[in-house]
Amino acid sequence: MTRVLFDTASSLNGWIADEQNSLQWLFDVDGGTEPDASLLPQNASVLVEGSTTYEWLLRESDLLTHPDRWQEFHGDRPTFVFTRRSLPVPEGADVRFVSDDVRQAMPAIRDAAGEGDIWVVGGGDLAGQFLDAGELDEIAVSFAPVLLTGGAPLLPRRVEASSLRLVSATAAGQFARVVYRVERSG
Repeated sequence: MTRVLFDTASSLNGWIADEQNSLQWLFDVDGGTEPDASLLPQNASVLVEGSTTYEWLLRESDLLTHPDRWQEFHGDRPTFVFTRRSLPVPEGADVRFVSDDVRQAMPAIRDAAGEGDIWVVGGGDLAGQFLDAGELDEIAVSFAPVLLTGGAPLLPRRVEASSLRLVSATAAGQFARVVYRVERSG
């Protein structure tokens, strides 16, 4: 059964990007550039990104000049990017732009996922939109030993304890990995 997963890295104090929308702080942690396989969703057949995440990835890896680098993270998986703007696409990448809200977009995303999982890569607000729509099944966070002074919040929503059930908490190198199942009411 297809699950929708928000799986991300965060500073200890809950920021997924710094004030400049950079992840350099994450890459500076031992294991940050080459994460342990246990820190990534294993069955994700579709990726979902917000425009800030997508544009950061384009810039950070110079994907428009070096489209072969797209495969390193995305592989052949379809990538749905939520945006209302026209954005460039690396040559050969399967990028599908979405201007609808999450509920309207889900049939196409689920169809593309087939039997695989849907990985909401980021950002936190987009993950919150999936949560608000009742479409988020799991939240997995790999906490890095870093404290930031601000930036993009992990998940800018209030979520009560009754909505989350701890699945696991493990150490993976320098990271503390916690996984919560999202409990739907009613």
